[in-house]
Amino acid sequence: MSVKQYEVGSIVEGKVTGIKPFGAFVAIDDNKQGLVHISEVAHGYVKDIHEALSVGDQVKVKIKSIDEDSGKISLSIRDTQPVPEGKETRSQRSAPKGGSRNNNQKNQGFNTLEDKLKDWLKQSNEIQADLNKRMRK
Repeated sequence: MSVKQYEVGSIVEGKVTGIKPFGAFVAIDDNKQGLVHISEVAHGYVKDIHEALSVGDQVKVKIKSIDEDSGKISLSIRDTQPVPEGKETRSQRSAPKGGSRNNNQKNQGFNTLEDKLKDWLKQSNEIQADLNKRMRK
């Protein structure tokens, strides 16, 4: 089956087929599997993915991105769960007022750690600048 049958944003059932320190592989059908990065497992910090998931677990996952060239699918368990009371999501914390931070992000798929680090540093600097601006008021 082709990845074209799946749509970004849809929620599907899957089965955990493998676990690595950086995330879990989830089969979404007999021929396709995707990766749930450790940061997409739960709303809180996950230190050890083995405490949250086991091979064979049935999980609900949201399709975050699909790289049609490589066939890689990026998944999220966290996005299928309600946000705990009193917690903000990362996108709520870092979104500028009146807009979403996702409008400048293209379909990222599986970026290298170096690319991600550059993005994280840029976001961190923007958030820090915004906080500093608020403190001066």
